[in-house]
Amino acid sequence: MGMPLIIATSSIVCSFCYTYSFFIQKVAECDNCQRVGRPLANGQKRKYVKRSLGLKFMMAQSILLEVCVDSVESAVNAERGGAGRLELCSSLMEGGLTPSLGLLQVVKQYIKIPVYVMIRPRGGDFLYSDQEVEVMKKDIELMKTQGADGVVVGALTETGGVDAGLCMELIAAARPLPLTFHRAFDMAYDPAVALETLISLGFERVLTSGCDSSALEGLPVIKRLIDQAKGRIIVMPGGGITERNLQRILEGSGAEEFHCSARSSRDSAMKFRNSCVTMGATIAAPEYGLKVADASKVRSLNAIAKNTL
Repeated sequence: MGMPLIIATSSIVCSFCYTYSFFIQKVAECDNCQRVGRPLANGQKRKYVKRSLGLKFMMAQSILLEVCVDSVESAVNAERGGAGRLELCSSLMEGGLTPSLGLLQVVKQYIKIPVYVMIRPRGGDFLYSDQEVEVMKKDIELMKTQGADGVVVGALTETGGVDAGLCMELIAAARPLPLTFHRAFDMAYDPAVALETLISLGFERVLTSGCDSSALEGLPVIKRLIDQAKGRIIVMPGGGITERNLQRILEGSGAEEFHCSARSSRDSAMKFRNSCVTMGATIAAPEYGLKVADASKVRSLNAIAKNTL
């Protein structure tokens, strides 16, 4: 895991090795002997703990949960449960598509945490036509006017590489907003090469399941990507993360952020129901069942994250 941002507000003498160390929030780490402890107060002696324990404490405080949501109700529940950021989408059944402007406007009225907006014009692959690129650029411009805090995009070439040229256009359209590269990354031919491309382009983070069906199954790849990144980009695990596997994923990867939907099923309030009709394809979400972010699940995931490290 990359080190948390160190803000050297003042320096003190390490009472163990007698060199200077810096305050990291309310915890002091000596660069020389690498012991961690609370700053001296009123001439008291510092009680040091092992570096691993101190760093684990600091990292646990900094782990951020991003929740993907597709409704105002889910957004409110996610914030209530302690989410640090939202990824706002539509059509989560298709992996997430661009939400409506109306959804973004209303969500921004009800929540205070950052909202990153998915820009994906359709389901399927991530090889886009010129007309689809026009739509993506226009969607980015419109989302910026409605208060989006960040943008989530992804595009590949026909040979499975990151489409650097298109990404540069999307980055220019989104500027100055930060960008996340979404799970198009998991369809890339070579994840190590793809990661270096994203770093060179200036992406803030990449969402990945480790190029597998879930973050748990892709855990070895996620760990390698985090080691490769060396803090140059945030590698955020996502895909099938639940209360049952989160601890293993965090411990096995060293990730500082993670992504999930934390949803529960809720039955429709409809009294009259026509079971002979479906509104979508043969495999589609049921018309009389809703999937909504669950505040208690978000709370549980946050608690697991803070206790894991």
